[in-house]
Amino acid sequence: MVSADSGPPQDFAGKTALITGATRGIGLAIAKELAERGARTVITARKPDEIEAAVEEIGAATTIGVRGGADDETHQAEAVSEAIKAFGSLDILVNNAATNPYVGPFIEADLGVVRKTIEVNLVAPFAWAQLAYRAWMKDHGGAILNIASVAGLRTGGSLNVYGMTKAALVYQTAQLAAELGPDVRVNALAPAVVKTKFARTLYEHDETAVAAPYPMKRLGTPRDIGKVAAFLLGPDAGWITGEVVTIDGGIVAAGKG
Repeated sequence: MVSADSGPPQDFAGKTALITGATRGIGLAIAKELAERGARTVITARKPDEIEAAVEEIGAATTIGVRGGADDETHQAEAVSEAIKAFGSLDILVNNAATNPYVGPFIEADLGVVRKTIEVNLVAPFAWAQLAYRAWMKDHGGAILNIASVAGLRTGGSLNVYGMTKAALVYQTAQLAAELGPDVRVNALAPAVVKTKFARTLYEHDETAVAAPYPMKRLGTPRDIGKVAAFLLGPDAGWITGEVVTIDGGIVAAGKG
């Protein structure tokens, strides 16, 4: 019998996870959850001070940070190489880094902004997956998790450029899952509004009103996402691939997402 105070299961012991954009919000929550369950973690972000703080928060003994932009090819290759060099494997990839520089009518979006959003939100996750697969997962297996969005599951609203890239990321998830099984599983999460710095403009003006249409009557937290992410990446989800799990407090089921 396992005692109540034995701590979280160590189902990621001996595994190495690389999480992009992991110094705050959803990425940090996922990294912390995996680390608490035994994983060695490699986190990426642009700002050195934020990386340093996040490494300490996650656990400096088993975490390293690699600075750079998620869409930078040199940074991508360096981070994958550093993960294997530091910890001897790369078993898990979480594509969390994203950008949302445009809010407004879809038809009016600046094409430069559209291209940048596609590069960060769609091309970069594909590049990270290619590198992780070629460097480790092709021969040893692994799991990839893409952080999509409910904005990519339906049209509407002002987050249209962002939503377009997330819709394509959903397709990318399914296509990679179909190709890379049985040794590599690929899934995605599609959150609604989560209380992060990235999403604060969507709720900080009146959080109660924003949460009112949700059946659960609250917005998501990074921890909500971290827990489900760990399940999809772990052994209990061993027969799940190509899936997009909506984690949204019921807003889509209510027809209001």
